[in-house]
Amino acid sequence: MKKRQKPLWKKLAAAGLICGACMIMQESSVLATADPAGYQIVMIAKQSDPWFEDMETGVEQLKKDIGLNVSMQYPETNDAKGQVRIVESLMEQGVNAICIVPNDPEELVDVIQEARDMGIVVVTHEAPSIADKVDLDVEAFVNKTFGELFGKNIAEAMDGKGYYAGMVGSRNMDTHLEWYQAAVSYIEDNYPDMMCLTQEPQEDGNSLEGAYEATKYLVDNYPQLGGIIECSAYGAGVCNALSEKKLSDKVKVVSLAVPSQVTDFLGNGSLISILAWRPADAGYAVCYAAYLLASGQTVENGTDLKATGYESVRVKDGIAYGSAPLEYTAENIEDYMF
Repeated sequence: MKKRQKPLWKKLAAAGLICGACMIMQESSVLATADPAGYQIVMIAKQSDPWFEDMETGVEQLKKDIGLNVSMQYPETNDAKGQVRIVESLMEQGVNAICIVPNDPEELVDVIQEARDMGIVVVTHEAPSIADKVDLDVEAFVNKTFGELFGKNIAEAMDGKGYYAGMVGSRNMDTHLEWYQAAVSYIEDNYPDMMCLTQEPQEDGNSLEGAYEATKYLVDNYPQLGGIIECSAYGAGVCNALSEKKLSDKVKVVSLAVPSQVTDFLGNGSLISILAWRPADAGYAVCYAAYLLASGQTVENGTDLKATGYESVRVKDGIAYGSAPLEYTAENIEDYMF
């Protein structure tokens, strides 16, 4: 007797059930092996200073919260070469993921590609220009919008008229330059009676001494100076120089800064506002994103990176944007001391 064949729809239904079961098993397998303790992730700082020391507290908090094998390393030299050496060492160790805040993003592209070729996940912070060269870049906010705040605040402090100049850690640093350019464009579009005194921003080398020396250069060469936009985290160096020159009342400052370094200057009339984000939260979010990717999970629109301001990131063109800008003034500085 000829064996009766199952109808085609039943065969397809059965196949669908089997495939569905396989997908569920695969997903369960990923989750089952996603024990954070089994993943080694290292965050590489730009340099050792209070900003990155605060970031390390976030990295350590993530370790405590979920048991992730995560740590922070600092380059011996505060440049791309120092960071490259760390990446090369981590490649030899066979870590699962490397997170990095580049001193010079383009200088790291080659070694990042080598790491990725080995199967190491690479996640950056403050490096949107190389987002297509890494697994993910995580930003605290849309940098253009943040930069416009510098322009808005310095313009209001100067009553919309006069001469100003800007400062960055290095012209090779993506975010610093983007904030500065956004600030200048905002002022040009909205305050025709204001003029930038220099074609390019001054460089402070990401140091208090550098910001101090750059400010002295500006006030010595441009006596008409009425405002400074400091896009590096060293507003204290700017304010120290202005205080020595007895220009605190004349020259207004809007700065990225570590709150604990500039508290005294917020009350003397020169430092109008501090714009920033919490480094600890950024470190937490970046390393958590690296863990998700290394363990076969995804970061997409709405993903929660488990840190304040990163609860529902927006992902576009390889960049995950949080909503974590902070503005410190004399009224709220004590709430954000680090």
